[in-house]
Amino acid sequence: MMNSLQTESQTERIQEIEQIEIKLLLEGIYETYGYDFRNYAYSSIKRRVWYRAQIENVNTISEFQARVLYKPELMQQLLRDFSINVTEMFRDPSFFKAFRTEIVPVLQKLPFIRIWHAGCSSGEEAYSMAILLWEEGLYHKTKIYATDMDEDIIEKAKKGKVSLEQMQLYTKNYQQAGGKKEFSEYYSVEDNYVVLHPFLKENIVFAHHNLVTDHSFNEFHMIVCRNVLIYFNKKLTNRVYDLFYDSLSDKGYLGLGSKESISMYSSADLFDEVNTKEKIYNKKSKVK
Repeated sequence: MMNSLQTESQTERIQEIEQIEIKLLLEGIYETYGYDFRNYAYSSIKRRVWYRAQIENVNTISEFQARVLYKPELMQQLLRDFSINVTEMFRDPSFFKAFRTEIVPVLQKLPFIRIWHAGCSSGEEAYSMAILLWEEGLYHKTKIYATDMDEDIIEKAKKGKVSLEQMQLYTKNYQQAGGKKEFSEYYSVEDNYVVLHPFLKENIVFAHHNLVTDHSFNEFHMIVCRNVLIYFNKKLTNRVYDLFYDSLSDKGYLGLGSKESISMYSSADLFDEVNTKEKIYNKKSKVK
């Protein structure tokens, strides 16, 4: 019994030390490189830190920290590990279908439309939005701002190239999202890639923006940030919701991911639900 208690106590002590080491690593990254991951969800950060640490063949996070702080190229690899680049065209088709049927009629009344895809990764969802708005006759008066903290992934997004092997899934998503044409009309095939037609890029601005440290940069009628906030802790999530509130026009819309909900956060009283299932909200009118 005593050995069991000692083993449990040792395990807890090791976990405490590990948590301190990771906290110091994140603080060191912030002080050295300016990247702020201190309010990311601990379990997610821990998993990604150990993934890279094991590749580096180190035994402790403290040893790994020394390498990261002295080797900028290792920091760039870690930055890519921390960037969650999981996306697809018309991801969660029911969200895009709800946008088409419920939000588009409101946007049609506007003289000009600004949409922000925050945490856009390699751009698939931003291009999906461009296709949808083109079909609804709104793309000519829309500017889509697609941003991500990973500058390498932004450069990839600008190319408008996706893997050919993904097109069966993307075509199915497009159809389920209420697509009105043959999906193949929007791209050409080059080797093992699909290249989206250039006109889809004309009204998209791809740019670097970090939700953790950067501020509002425009007023938007719609902000789409899907399955990004699940990697943030509660403090940071509230900060981002406040950022979105400040960045939306009066009665502007916010679209979240299927695994996210605003209801448990202090910012919940700033938004009304538009579509509970698809996690679409709009900004409450300011009290005069």
